[in-house]
Amino acid sequence: MRMVHLKSILQILSILAAAMKKYFISICIFLISLSCYQVDRNCLPFHEGTFEFTTIVNGSLKTSRFERSELYEVEFFEGKIDTATIRWVNDCECILTKKNPISNQDKRPIRVEILSTKEAEYTFEYALVGDTKNVQRGTTKKIK
Repeated sequence: MRMVHLKSILQILSILAAAMKKYFISICIFLISLSCYQVDRNCLPFHEGTFEFTTIVNGSLKTSRFERSELYEVEFFEGKIDTATIRWVNDCECILTKKNPISNQDKRPIRVEILSTKEAEYTFEYALVGDTKNVQRGTTKKIK
């Protein structure tokens, strides 16, 4: 009787081992294929220049233009000009701090991280520094 149980246990283990080999190979192939895909992040060309950013504000499509230099970012939006200092944390992440904040909200710096780049545009995330719940995404085009 013990021999019968032992044989059936060995058969089950054999079937499980074959199934595990099958899935193991599939998982390995999947992981290898993922490692071949790499997002392009050449951020240095976007440290300076003139850019446009389009977003929806209160149900309307709005476009902002901004000029970025080594130390400053000047935004032109609906006839208003806003200047912020820019500090690059690394090649793809910076902190913007408004030079002349009007409210306490304006005093908080904004973290911007470039996630991917294409020829003349980049996709980025932005949020107030320390605010991980309200992260927004956008795409900016370099026009000069």
